Amino acid sequence: MSHHHDTTHIDWDEMGALLERNAQFQGPLYEQAAAWLGELLPAAGVRRILDIGSGPGALTLLLAKAFPGAEVVAVDATEPLLARARDRADRAGLGDRVRTHHAELPDGIDKLGEADLIWAGNSLHHIGDQRAALGGFARLLRPGGLIALAEGGLPARHLPRDIGIGRPGLESRLEAAAGEWFIEMRAELPGAKDEVEDWRALLAAAGLTPSGTRSFLLDIPAPVPEAVREHGVAEFGWQRKMLDGRLAADDVAVLDRLLDPEDPQGLLHRPDTYLLTARTVHTARRD
Repeated sequence: MSHHHDTTHIDWDEMGALLERNAQFQGPLYEQAAAWLGELLPAAGVRRILDIGSGPGALTLLLAKAFPGAEVVAVDATEPLLARARDRADRAGLGDRVRTHHAELPDGIDKLGEADLIWAGNSLHHIGDQRAALGGFARLLRPGGLIALAEGGLPARHLPRDIGIGRPGLESRLEAAAGEWFIEMRAELPGAKDEVEDWRALLAAAGLTPSGTRSFLLDIPAPVPEAVREHGVAEFGWQRKMLDGRLAADDVAVLDRLLDPEDPQGLLHRPDTYLLTARTVHTARRD
């Protein structure tokens, strides 16, 4: 799951701290998702779980807690993130049930082994041929097993439409620029194929039986704790870097003010900063 173009390359190791911050705040959202999976797939029958694109392992641990009889394997292409996952599991006292597996996907799919539950959280879109990858995951599922695909939802929002500096609608323009970045990122993946993002249909095409889709909301209204403000700074800082050359000069100037810890209009001081997002999880079962 790696890509190497200057404008769309993601340094996942560098992103480790941001991914962990995301996990910190989105934990309640994903706890709800894990509980829902427990309703679809009784924990007593789950012996092995694959967390595809695990990053630093926050979801890996949630899955281990939701399915206490299972071995959970964190699968990622970035070894430093897997090291974070191992440390996280050890700190939580779950090191005996959490393993890590370094793999470049899709080539390494067939070496992952069978599973009762496969969680692919915002990772499938980093594989060029998503349809083929889903077919590979489906082959790993044991009879009665479930795949949970977290794709889509609503991008995080942090600010009102009009923030009193610059043109109104900054986050809408950031989202539009990020959408163009995403198109280029997808096009540059090895073996990239365009695909209509009808996840239910794609899961069915992989020979699975769709078993429900749900979205989970994270809503932290203003005024937010300092930690949420700091997270917003990290998020906007990443976008500032990722979207370099894709934004109008006046929007870049506003971003720089929002990121300035000394500016009274910055994210660390604004009374109107909030955090609102949603994640959608699509599930399907192997009969």
